[in-house]
Amino acid sequence: MKKDIHPVYRDVVFQDQSSEFKFLTRSTMTSSETIVWEDGNTYPVIKVEVSSASHPFYTGKKAFIATAGRIDKFNKRYKK
Repeated sequence: MKKDIHPVYRDVVFQDQSSEFKFLTRSTMTSSETIVWEDGNTYPVIKVEVSSASHPFYTGKKAFIATAGRIDKFNKRYKK
């Protein structure tokens, strides 16, 4: 394999913005923000909008999304 062509694979923390759920894993993603984890080490933090702690499929809670405007726009555009 060629040297210096692969991204750095390191420990990072993913943080769910809507539920404040955090988990430590390994990734090639980078971030300028850091967080001190439970073990006392500092890791880069990647902020996400949806995780298993906030997704309706995993939580069993139904979430209604305001799609009425998009549906009406679609029907107007493709109505025969």
